[in-house]
Amino acid sequence: MNPRSTTTNKTTSSGRFIELDADKLRGGYYTSAQIAAWLCKWAIREKTEHVLEPSCGDGSFLVAAVDRLVELGLSNAAIASQVTGIEILGPEAEQARRRLHPILTSQAKGVVKTSDFFTWWQKSEQPAFDVVVGNPPFIRYQTFPEPHRSKAMTIMEGFGLTPNRLTNIWVPFVVAATMSIKPGGRMALVLPAELLQVTYAAQLRSFLTDHFGRIDIVACNELFFEKAEQEVVLLLADEALAKASEVNVCRVTMTETATVAEITRKTPASLLKSAQAKTISHDNEKWLKYFLSPQEIEFIRQLRSNKITTTMATHASVDVGVVTGKNEFFVLSEGQVKEMALFDYTTPLVSRSVQLKGTRIGKTDWKSLSEAGDRVYLLNIANGHTEKLPEKLRKYIRYGESKEFHKGYKCSIRKPWYAVPSIWTPDGFLFRQIYDFPRAVLNNTEATSTDTIHRISCKIAKPERIVANTYTWMTAASAEIEGRSYGGGVLELEPTEAERLLMPAELNGAMPLADADKLIRAGKLDSVLEANARIVLMQHMGMTARECSILRDIWIKMRDRRMARRRSVQNTDALTNV
Repeated sequence: MNPRSTTTNKTTSSGRFIELDADKLRGGYYTSAQIAAWLCKWAIREKTEHVLEPSCGDGSFLVAAVDRLVELGLSNAAIASQVTGIEILGPEAEQARRRLHPILTSQAKGVVKTSDFFTWWQKSEQPAFDVVVGNPPFIRYQTFPEPHRSKAMTIMEGFGLTPNRLTNIWVPFVVAATMSIKPGGRMALVLPAELLQVTYAAQLRSFLTDHFGRIDIVACNELFFEKAEQEVVLLLADEALAKASEVNVCRVTMTETATVAEITRKTPASLLKSAQAKTISHDNEKWLKYFLSPQEIEFIRQLRSNKITTTMATHASVDVGVVTGKNEFFVLSEGQVKEMALFDYTTPLVSRSVQLKGTRIGKTDWKSLSEAGDRVYLLNIANGHTEKLPEKLRKYIRYGESKEFHKGYKCSIRKPWYAVPSIWTPDGFLFRQIYDFPRAVLNNTEATSTDTIHRISCKIAKPERIVANTYTWMTAASAEIEGRSYGGGVLELEPTEAERLLMPAELNGAMPLADADKLIRAGKLDSVLEANARIVLMQHMGMTARECSILRDIWIKMRDRRMARRRSVQNTDALTNV
């Protein structure tokens, strides 16, 4: 991202942001000159077009836009009246003017406006531009200061969107940028890949498809920003409409490359020419599915609407694990519990997904973890006065206070701070972060879990039947579509996303959980999935062998896509450490 933000460079924010790198806090990383030039080449097509960069930073996109207009034959003297850049930070705005000065001379001063984009936008007459290019800041809601945040949210609300405390600030940037474009115009932005997958961007996805006739998205397995594991995509939105339309048939394409160089060494037209356009569906589906073929997309849509399938929510609810606020204090080993005689004040715990080896965890498994020194005890102190507790426990609480653990956000809002809420034993566990497969595990212990692992509460008498039926290509494929992945290639499922996983409507037979457990512990997941393709998908649900193959191929394609980004990060780290 460009080095800009509405905050300063100092990481002095309180709470959970206190240890953030300054660039992450500010949402600021540089866009390469090559990517900026490539986007401007796609977006700016006539020398008469007016161009806006809503968060120009030190001027990377402005320089590329000016170069593109010169290439199209516009005189230097005319450029200043057709290019506008907005930047809130004075030093960055001044740097942008200096970069433009060799071409625009004294006119560079008028091109860059030192202002908050949202304040400037509210005071300007829109739409006024043919093209918007740039890279808006990626800043969390809580980190974006007032009054700028309120202005941004007001703009969103004015166009029928409903922001919340999860809304990253790039979302209102995109909304206001879209509404700055004349009919027939276009927008080329560098955006987080969250656009494709997170719930808070769902309204924005619909907003974009209501306002443009075609959207091309370019993704890359190589990270665009070396300093950040932030996966980004290039959004190319074309054919802006004069008026938003819910009946607009927007065509969406996905193009993916292995490296950034693979993008920049081709012209935009050459890179996009083979992309297959898919007709957008105005629903809650995530855009990740547009990495699939039109046939695969249609198959998943039909399957979801078929009576033979339902969602996980029909059979079970999924909730986050226990949020302690400070695992360092609350999550203990057997040795610590013995030393302080805390067995009466602890609950068995699964604290890490690596502790779940198969499809079920039993008391023997948990005892082995405890004896091995794993931290599998959760400090569980019922609400009460400290003086009623044993001296060793009171001493431990005082130790926590000496470390100021009680001042952390989650601990500070509890009374008393050491009484952790929502400690209950689930029927099963579901991995929150997924590498190869969305693992569900039957809980045959009295253990609960930390928030690194979700908790499953079943709605039928036999939880093992629910767990057994998750081990299919169908559930795996839907997890890749419903979840969100990040720069490191890990798939993450939030509870609401997990509850949307596709499941058989009727939970009949599957491979016995004991047999599946042995195979998975032996590293033979594929054997379980192949068996359940025959038992669950074909015998009980009536699918054909070809339909099973489609589900398997969707899962593998989506899984391998994100895992390739994980390998890319590892390779980059290895080269950096040489």
